[in-house]
Amino acid sequence: MNGARKLSTLGWPPMDKMLLRNFILDLLQSCMFTMLGVFLLGPVAVSAAESTTGLKSVVDEFEGAFPKSIQSNGRVREFELIAAESGWGLVPPYQAGTWSYNDQIPGPTLRIKLGETLQVRLINKLAEPTSIHWHGIRVPNAMDGVPSLTQASIKSGSEFTYRFTPKDAGTFWYHPHVRSAEQVERGLYGVVVVEDPGEPEYSREWVWILDDWLIDNNRTIVDTFVTRHDLAHDGRWGNYLTVNGQHRPGYSAKPGERIRIRMVNVANARVFAPEISTVRATVIAVDGMLTESAFPLDRFILAPGNRIDVDFIVPANSKGAVLDVVDRFSRKPEVLASVRVEPTEAIKTPHFDAPSAKHFPNWNQVLEMPVFHNFVLDAERGGHYGIVWTIDGQAWPERNVVTLKTNRFYRLRFSNLSSRLHPMHLHGQFFKLIARNGQSVDERFWRDTVLIEGNESVDIGLVPLDKGNWATHCHILEHAEAGMMSVLQVE
Repeated sequence: MNGARKLSTLGWPPMDKMLLRNFILDLLQSCMFTMLGVFLLGPVAVSAAESTTGLKSVVDEFEGAFPKSIQSNGRVREFELIAAESGWGLVPPYQAGTWSYNDQIPGPTLRIKLGETLQVRLINKLAEPTSIHWHGIRVPNAMDGVPSLTQASIKSGSEFTYRFTPKDAGTFWYHPHVRSAEQVERGLYGVVVVEDPGEPEYSREWVWILDDWLIDNNRTIVDTFVTRHDLAHDGRWGNYLTVNGQHRPGYSAKPGERIRIRMVNVANARVFAPEISTVRATVIAVDGMLTESAFPLDRFILAPGNRIDVDFIVPANSKGAVLDVVDRFSRKPEVLASVRVEPTEAIKTPHFDAPSAKHFPNWNQVLEMPVFHNFVLDAERGGHYGIVWTIDGQAWPERNVVTLKTNRFYRLRFSNLSSRLHPMHLHGQFFKLIARNGQSVDERFWRDTVLIEGNESVDIGLVPLDKGNWATHCHILEHAEAGMMSVLQVE
């Protein structure tokens, strides 16, 4: 960008030694691989993704991890969403300057069963264009809701009908992909639950949508968005936390009940680390996909865009107790919600094995594979907001398109040269985190969003299944608005 200067030259931390070492190792590995190919095969262009025999075993091992396609059972679930300015007050009776779907925050939870087709008619009564992105759902590319990439934005007074059959059961969510830093912040979001009839039934199931709001002394939303302060930091963090649009709501449960909570972080930038006091809770799904096996909640890092399904049993001897759900990511823990245990005798607890992934690859050898592409995350001075966030030196709508092919394994790296947080989200893809700063990480679950800390690199492994042009961006919405978005093209 003309006249722009790297922020690392303006007092921002330079690349640390670990990242520099990783870059050098990648370069040496690439050179050695090329020299070996020339020595053995002559001066022929050799693709690591096509010639490495270990790669085929990685893809074979992946087979069946999640479906390549799904056949609709013919049943269509129809919904209507009206995006408009809202009368919703965060702190009744004050009006908060919110926008909403169907005059409620969060928007309606759309529930369907696996195999059913979801059809949503969006009517735009806002004074500006909008769209809907179905976060985490593997949709046909034309249904992904990214203007200038997969569809035209839906103008004020217009409507658009989204129709698709989700391939995966799980917890997903929907939100605009037009001026998201304001439209999502004002309350335009909701959850999609795709139920698998084969999963066991819990005593109760709750959907908890975690958010934060920046409000002033009049209890209304601060209506300056994508500020220089937000961009120079980790986006817009609010001062008023809510679960399902309410501050510290209370829930009730009976002793002995087994409960599933579908937690979704829809905040523009805030990171949560939820913990349930005095209860052993486990995570059974991450970003909608079931884990290989349940693991302790233990302050799981829930970055913007992330989801977790939590499984816990209300202790039989806890009648009358209050179980607090606390966020422990920030220095000062804060209660998100409370579960009051009813003063009744304990019910018989449903006993079953927690639902889990039917197949999950080991991928023990993937760290031996070369990095196919290194996405460099950084910032520059300039642009409309004074700070531009970039991927590979480009700021959206400028971008370098990285092309992948279906049914092949790829190791991708994200190298964060800044000191800020970046939860990177891949549209249309699930991936496995395989390394942080070059050190192996063995997460036994899939993701569509991963938090990258300042001056950190992460490696992910994926096998693309769905063709199209898929957005890849930071889910701190202020960073994305200021340019941190690119494209993965899957052929």
